[in-house]
Order: sequence, then C-alpha cells, then structure tokens
Amino acid sequence: MEIQEKVGERALVLAFSGEMDHHGARDTLRRIELAIDAAMPRTLTLDFSGVTFMDSSGIALILRSQQRMRFLDGTILLCNVPRQARRVLEAAGITRLITLQD
Repeated sequence: MEIQEKVGERALVLAFSGEMDHHGARDTLRRIELAIDAAMPRTLTLDFSGVTFMDSSGIALILRSQQRMRFLDGTILLCNVPRQARRVLEAAGITRLITLQD
C-alpha cells in the first residue's frame, strides 16, 4: 500500500494506492498515525481513488483514523471510494458514521 500525503493549512489528504488488506494494515496504520501527528490537521481526507481492493482491515484503518481525529477535535472525510470498497464500508455501517464524497 502506497500513501501520498498532501498537507495544507490544518488539512491533510492521504491518497492510497494498492490493496488495503491485512498484510500491510499495521504498517499503513502506523504511517497514517505519524502523518496525522505531524500535520495536526482539523480535517483529514482519505482518498481511496487508487485502492484496488479493501477488506475489513480498511475499516479498522478508517475507524482508528477517526478516533485520532476526534482526539484532535477534527473531522474525517472519505473520497473517491471504489465500488468494491464502498460495498465493504456500507456492509459495516461506516457510511452512517463518516462522510463519503465522490
């Protein structure tokens, strides 16, 4: 899983590419946490446009990111979520907790 960071004024965009699965989840989560801690954003946008596959590990990454942003009194948005990943998120009820943008 590759992650590209874009830091703006109190905003952080993390763009993912590759498979978001259990094989790389621990490393990916650590990289997300480090990026959030470094930027201290008010808004975190997770861009899924390059994600080719996502399993339940992606849900864990999203929820941990949301917890981190709540600690910072910030918000989280998901954007460009591919159909397969969207189905995983909908089945888990994540779409009722976190805003998805296209």
